[in-house]
Amino acid sequence: MTIAVTGAAGHLGRLTIAALQERGIPAGDIVAIVRDTAKAADLAAAGVQVRAADYADPAALREALTGVDKLFLISGSEVGQRLPQHTNIVEAAQAAGVGSIAYTSILAADTSPLALAAEHKATEQLLAESGLAHTLLRNGWYWENYESAVDTAKAAGALFGAAGTGRLAGAARKDFAEAAAAVLTTDGHNGVTYELGGDEHLTYSDIADVLSRVLGTEVTYKDLPQAEYATVLEGAGVPAPFAQVLADSDAGIAAGALDTDGHDLRRLIGRPTTKLADVLGA
Repeated sequence: MTIAVTGAAGHLGRLTIAALQERGIPAGDIVAIVRDTAKAADLAAAGVQVRAADYADPAALREALTGVDKLFLISGSEVGQRLPQHTNIVEAAQAAGVGSIAYTSILAADTSPLALAAEHKATEQLLAESGLAHTLLRNGWYWENYESAVDTAKAAGALFGAAGTGRLAGAARKDFAEAAAAVLTTDGHNGVTYELGGDEHLTYSDIADVLSRVLGTEVTYKDLPQAEYATVLEGAGVPAPFAQVLADSDAGIAAGALDTDGHDLRRLIGRPTTKLADVLGA
């Protein structure tokens, strides 16, 4: 069985390849699809098949997916361009005869108020209409998203956001990677939608408390109106369009869009999910 991973040079891709190998998949049966093969030289040296293909290049994608049985489609990182890119990948998978796809979506993509959810919902519909066997891995928020808050907390003694008292069920990238590897290496997942959230349900005030413990100094949460938070992000150097997306995501957290009471993630990985303190403490 040959398993391909798109975006394989990124954090989630690399962790998933490692998790596949931990589950007994030989390196030679794993295809790492990357834009720049130089960035995956270490994977090639370890025996992984490294193939070059951009999400925007249908011909290269068809060639990269030749002989692939299962595909782990990690959603593209270019917000606003993801649906056409995902369409290219799905059509290439159809042409190459790929047996099944596991796709990284977002929690409750079909009902989520997050701006980020729109392209995921459209991709889920694309997969439903493709005729391909597929599994939806609706990932929650990565705890690593708050690593950048450590420096701000050190400098200002504060965590800034617009999430109010909303809770989110985050987990580490490694948790999501292990869940993907479980789905890719066992049967019974086709047609299943997994809502993947962590065991912890934290507010931003809780996250500030975790930062306080990790840093050994008091960190408080400064809740801002959504528009003001976007302005703060822009002032910190975040491009305006992405600052708007991040502020919108915080508003979604306030509404509960990144929380879940389900335990699909814990069941798939067979252990408790990683705590925020362990991620930030590292």
